[in-house]
Amino acid sequence: MFPASGNIMHENERTEIGFLIFPGFPMACLTSIIEPLRAANEIAGVTAFVWRMISETGARVTSSAEVVFEPSMALDAVEALDQLFLLSSPVAVFENAKAGNGALRRLARHGAIIGGISGGVFPLARSGLLDQHICSVHWCYGAAFHDEFPDLQMSDEVIMLDGRRHTVSGAAAGFDLALHLIEERLGDDVATEVACWFQHPLMRGQGVRQRIPTRHRASADDMLPPQVKSAIEIFAAHMATPVTIAEVAQMAGLSTRQLDRAFNKATGKGPLHYYRSMRMKAARQLVQYSNNPMRDVAAAVGYMSATPLMRHYHQEFGVSPDEDRAKINMFRVQQNKAVPSSERRRLGD
Repeated sequence: MFPASGNIMHENERTEIGFLIFPGFPMACLTSIIEPLRAANEIAGVTAFVWRMISETGARVTSSAEVVFEPSMALDAVEALDQLFLLSSPVAVFENAKAGNGALRRLARHGAIIGGISGGVFPLARSGLLDQHICSVHWCYGAAFHDEFPDLQMSDEVIMLDGRRHTVSGAAAGFDLALHLIEERLGDDVATEVACWFQHPLMRGQGVRQRIPTRHRASADDMLPPQVKSAIEIFAAHMATPVTIAEVAQMAGLSTRQLDRAFNKATGKGPLHYYRSMRMKAARQLVQYSNNPMRDVAAAVGYMSATPLMRHYHQEFGVSPDEDRAKINMFRVQQNKAVPSSERRRLGD
């Protein structure tokens, strides 16, 4: 849980929040924060929170769900905000990087909390504002983020509040962040009632890690068995330098047969299949969210050459890496967006 500050607001105080939306942003990440804030205003009977939609130029923006949003202003027209959150896909870039990144840095200098939700951490990192900060990165973007920003420290916690940089792993975690803001400004009772309105069972805070999905969803805490979880952590730490299942079993304190049974029961897959799927998912991030050549993608997930990678990739996803990249690039071309390279984009510096 987040600690409550006890700083209950006066009626004329407002927290002003901006949402900077990029083409293709996930709409759920926006509504997951706005709806609990709206409910808090209604429950408390005061306008504690106000928000505005912002785009780079003030032009309308189409979300990933093809719903069109009309922002109230352009980024360069924003003079003051308490908080600004970036919402985007991982490939989002400013049309004018120098002006866009400059506007973000200007707001940060004037004391605004700057944050990113889900894929929004990517353009935030490209601005340089995450340097020397820890950020929360959704597990499905972890490999792509590390590839593009190897010097930045990322966390698998659902929410990371590091100074005046607030990052959130996804839409559900955005709801948790909204509850924290409500608790901080309006108190525990209002935050609890908002959670009840939306049947949100638990407000997660810093220190809570993102959960790995399991095969069986009926368990009370939906957690993997400790030894399976330990093995998966070993797999994750050995993407580029693969380990054998026998080595993993030994490190997890199991025999290979025990590890195989535990994995099949918890995930429906054997450990080798699970490990390969993890590597393929990491490869797919690099295929879709970078322009790295296939030999580099292969090396990043522990293959000596691209040939076996492409065979396993097709087995996992039903398409080749080139077909997968071409499909997503078609959308980017239609949206007039370039694919970010693996190098830092510091065009605004």
